[in-house]
Amino acid sequence: MSDLPKSIEIHEEGPREGFQIEPGPISTADKIAFIDALSETGLQEIQIASFVNPKRVPGWADAEEVVSGVKMRDGVRYTGLWLNEKGLLRALDAEGLTLKGSISNVTSEAFMIRNTNRDKAQNRTVQINQIETYKKHGIPMYRGGVMAAFGCNFEGEIPVSRVLESIEEIMDIAAETESPVKVISLADTMGWATPMSIKQVVGAVRERWPELKIALHLHDTRGMGIANVYAGLEMGVELFDSSVAGLGGCPFAGSHGKPAAGNVCTEDIVFMCAEMGIETGVDLERLIDVAEMAERIVGHDLPGSVKRGGSLDKLRASIH
Repeated sequence: MSDLPKSIEIHEEGPREGFQIEPGPISTADKIAFIDALSETGLQEIQIASFVNPKRVPGWADAEEVVSGVKMRDGVRYTGLWLNEKGLLRALDAEGLTLKGSISNVTSEAFMIRNTNRDKAQNRTVQINQIETYKKHGIPMYRGGVMAAFGCNFEGEIPVSRVLESIEEIMDIAAETESPVKVISLADTMGWATPMSIKQVVGAVRERWPELKIALHLHDTRGMGIANVYAGLEMGVELFDSSVAGLGGCPFAGSHGKPAAGNVCTEDIVFMCAEMGIETGVDLERLIDVAEMAERIVGHDLPGSVKRGGSLDKLRASIH
């Protein structure tokens, strides 16, 4: 049975996702102007910087400068990404960010090693150490995240049982450190998900942990992004990560010599939800303007569909 929510919350990751993978160089000023424009669309949360090793991800060598230059708007949460304690400490020094603790896990140890340079045993130690840092600095625990929740280019099919095991490991760490999580994020890191697998995995997680909210982080590698969002909506999912214009991708998760495609496109989600009567709080026309701005900044076409076709509301108005 359909379990469509009345409203959803979108966590915009275009700035962080997009500027980590573009060959660039993209100026700090352009990044700041882009984030400021996103702040005017009604989005409640925007991930604006990545505090990672600049040798591995040179597109975010200017993370601190970007954060300090953004005009922080009331009612918008600005977040950052980090993969280890060093990155977390950098994020702590950047004023204005909303910091929320998380416990990260991966179903695929092969991808974990490739992405973070550590195995599962090492990752457990890192996660526990990070939680202690969270506590030390008063950062509240918020969620657990499972990468490669639907399939892996290095290990292949990921059974639902392994997703549940990965979440169980997160819950064990949360219990051991007395740091309960409220949300479990399921990431289709390498674009293996289909509507059927979305329903299978989300259904299994909801059955095992009905008290947890589920978030979906979906990539559009094989054109399934918006279909997978729809499947998530039918399962009652209310939290989605996305990327304006379809910016971004993971440089460590691709196949055939190409990086993984970016997140499912924000304006496409907003359009679909508007047509379905699901509230997002986002101004679609303003968001389309920002998507077009993104294309100008990166200097090439981006995959979002609604920025090309436009909204139906504008077309309806022109007809009448």
